[in-house]
Amino acid sequence: MKDIAIKVPKSTLSSWCDDIKLPTWYQEKIDKLNHKNLNKGRKIAYIANKIKRENLLNDLRKQNEHLAQELQKADMRKVALAMLYLGEGSKWKSHRGLMLGSSDPEIIRLYIKLLHLCYGITAVQMKCRISYRADQDIKKLERYWSYVTKVPLKNFYKTIPDPRTIGKATKRTDYKGMCVITYGSTKIQLELEMIPRILLEGPIAQW
Repeated sequence: MKDIAIKVPKSTLSSWCDDIKLPTWYQEKIDKLNHKNLNKGRKIAYIANKIKRENLLNDLRKQNEHLAQELQKADMRKVALAMLYLGEGSKWKSHRGLMLGSSDPEIIRLYIKLLHLCYGITAVQMKCRISYRADQDIKKLERYWSYVTKVPLKNFYKTIPDPRTIGKATKRTDYKGMCVITYGSTKIQLELEMIPRILLEGPIAQW
């Protein structure tokens, strides 16, 4: 049989073959191949996106590493602490004295470190309580946060689980509750709340 020396567009071929029904076994074979190729494509895309994200994070880190040196300056430490407290801390109108809570151990560590550097406050002087879900073990959570914060277990307040979580399973296996750090100093609290206002009233206001 000789080949026909005519080029037929794919769209035309698709139209001609539109009503042709493939045997069941062949259609299943095609479906399996398509599924295999789809999974392979997803894996390749995942790896490519992961590499792209890692490169981005590395670039961002290099661009901002110098900022760590700025915290050698006492004033910059206090500004950093004030900004952290602005976002995560309890304000004077709702609570007298320092109180900051977060489920992120890095935020808690940074807060405690800055309090020590700026005001000489140590972890053993702080109080702590844990907000947690009904299906969690409070003793394990207290040991975990005591290790993270270096706050002695005797300084932990007794707490009860969130009643809204009763009968509901915790989906995040890495969730350790929210750690709330308190220290009884209204003066420091007012100072940390005042610093952002001073910044807004200064040169930034003219930008």
